[in-house]
Amino acid sequence: MPHRTPPSPAPRRTARPSATITVAAADPAPVSAAVTGDGGPAAVPDTPYGAALTTGAVARRLGVAPTTLRSWDRRYGIGPVHHEGAKHRRWTPADIAVLETMCRLTAAGVPPAEAARTARSAAVAPSGPPGAVAAAPAEAPTGPDAPPDGPADGPARRPGNWGALPLGRVRPECRGLARAAVRLDSGAVDALLGEVLAAHGLVTAWDEVMMPALRAVGRKWETSGERYVEVEHLLSWHISSALRRVPARPVPPQPGPPVVVACAPGELHTLPLEALTAGLAERGVPVRMFGAAVPADALDEAVRRAGPAAVVLWSQSRATAGRALVRRVGGMTWGVRGARTRATVMAAGPGWAGAPVEGAVQPASLGEALRMLGALYGRDLPR
Repeated sequence: MPHRTPPSPAPRRTARPSATITVAAADPAPVSAAVTGDGGPAAVPDTPYGAALTTGAVARRLGVAPTTLRSWDRRYGIGPVHHEGAKHRRWTPADIAVLETMCRLTAAGVPPAEAARTARSAAVAPSGPPGAVAAAPAEAPTGPDAPPDGPADGPARRPGNWGALPLGRVRPECRGLARAAVRLDSGAVDALLGEVLAAHGLVTAWDEVMMPALRAVGRKWETSGERYVEVEHLLSWHISSALRRVPARPVPPQPGPPVVVACAPGELHTLPLEALTAGLAERGVPVRMFGAAVPADALDEAVRRAGPAAVVLWSQSRATAGRALVRRVGGMTWGVRGARTRATVMAAGPGWAGAPVEGAVQPASLGEALRMLGALYGRDLPR
């Protein structure tokens, strides 16, 4: 995000420069060597249509686990045409193109079996010598011995391995968003965010798709030795961008006092406030968003100048949840003598959890915060 600390979810940790995980570009130049699934170098044979890659190298390129690729091959016939010897898979550019289609479809929530059928049927023969014909795609196993249909994420993996994020039971759109983020597929992330906002509205998109994906990235980071930093930053950036694209309702010519929205001093987590700002704008509520780590004196000045109906203070951790600041803001008044007014103070975020915050309202969710603030203006909550 321009001119501020990169956005992040709740909870979020500041990315450290020592993170060393890199992801191969989407279309690297052909190579003659790759890395095996266990990390060791292995010679890779060239095919007539370009260099073939090992399963480990393809997994790193696509951001999926090697066990997932093997499972897709076993369950749905999404596997390489070329094998070295009896068991070593070698993926050609044509094989990888089928996998990329499979990844895009499953990221969009398409069931794996259906995605595999579509990916195989859409396969196109790579350019090659005249008369070359693409090998016929393998059919997925059928009959009583066929494995059950369902998510093909393979067996459990050791902490730190590339693979699925720890999502639990979530909407298919959330699982698709997480998969696209792990692949660093910006286009798919943007498209999925736009679709879920259009289909379900801001509150559902935030509560049931965006936040679970962000939390899963955070949990994965905690167990992976500083891996997935780039995934969190990419996902946060695109969520922030999607929130800014939420259509705003025109503000009336005389809208009344605004809502002032700010992070508490020292608080850098802005994404939840960006969601709140988008929701207020969607309802036509005038809002002034001041972003991360607003110093107390600057907040005082902003409140005095704006004369707001409400002040929202976001705190992600107890370290930034200054109750003295709530009392300070709540005690501020303005206006002519005899008709002075003050703002409603809203203490939002997990940093305020525990004992009630005297002098402040405390919403439990984005939807509740929008309802509370909307009530000050008589605005109905959009879907």
